[in-house]
Amino acid sequence: MCELLGMSANVPTDICFSFTGLMQRGGNTGPHRDGWGITFYEGKGFRTFKDPNPSCESKIAELVQNYPIKSQAVVSHIRQANRGGVNLENTHPFTRELWGRYWTFAHNGQLTDYDDLISGRFRPVGETDSELSFCWLLKQLEDRFPEPPQDMEGMFRFVAECCDQLRDKGVFNMLLSDGEYVMTYCTNHLYWITRRAPFGNASLIDEDVEINFQEETTPNDIVTVVATQPLTCNEEWFRMKPGEYALFHFGELIGNNHQALEDVAYAPKKVASQAPTEPLS
Repeated sequence: MCELLGMSANVPTDICFSFTGLMQRGGNTGPHRDGWGITFYEGKGFRTFKDPNPSCESKIAELVQNYPIKSQAVVSHIRQANRGGVNLENTHPFTRELWGRYWTFAHNGQLTDYDDLISGRFRPVGETDSELSFCWLLKQLEDRFPEPPQDMEGMFRFVAECCDQLRDKGVFNMLLSDGEYVMTYCTNHLYWITRRAPFGNASLIDEDVEINFQEETTPNDIVTVVATQPLTCNEEWFRMKPGEYALFHFGELIGNNHQALEDVAYAPKKVASQAPTEPLS
């Protein structure tokens, strides 16, 4: 399968630290050697870097690791191919336009009996179940909302219902963003962490790198990172439940399908991050 990495922030922020950990899982500390990609939103536009080569060996990945692109929404992916060849057109993330916005999608998992997914005008370019499911999802949105929806949170709840249908076909963990919102949906492995003042130190699991976020941030910064497995060994990450979605807006969790956010008892399961004891998926 694959691994996901996403970020939602209230100020333009670089993701160099987290990406440094992820790229090692692309063929070094993990088996995901079949390509990688990352999309950074900047205003209404985006930059995407992709490479079908292992991220741990990729010169393009080194550039991204060392080039602090500032963004408020990021979607990234490292691939272990199970559908479609190892090439650029099958490399995540995928981006399409809907309602005058660019939507970016990445998927971890494997679907079966997905050939019946009708994608309409959103045609896949590659051969993956992931890209087809993204195109199908956009068709569902366009059919349900012919005009840009006014209630974005309600729209994302509909996305979650569509994800429930895809989950019936197999493992479906995903990231979806329009540059303002970042949504994640979990079938088995997804974690997130929100960092805010007072900031502390963090150490990567997959690389001997430590950072003091207090030196890199202001007291008003809010940054949420989503990953298939925790990336740091000295922080507490929230583990998502199967069938759960989470919606982030400029770093803040604003929606999910388990409990009302205003309920102070809301507390996703925390896990002390450590090197994963099960195979990365």
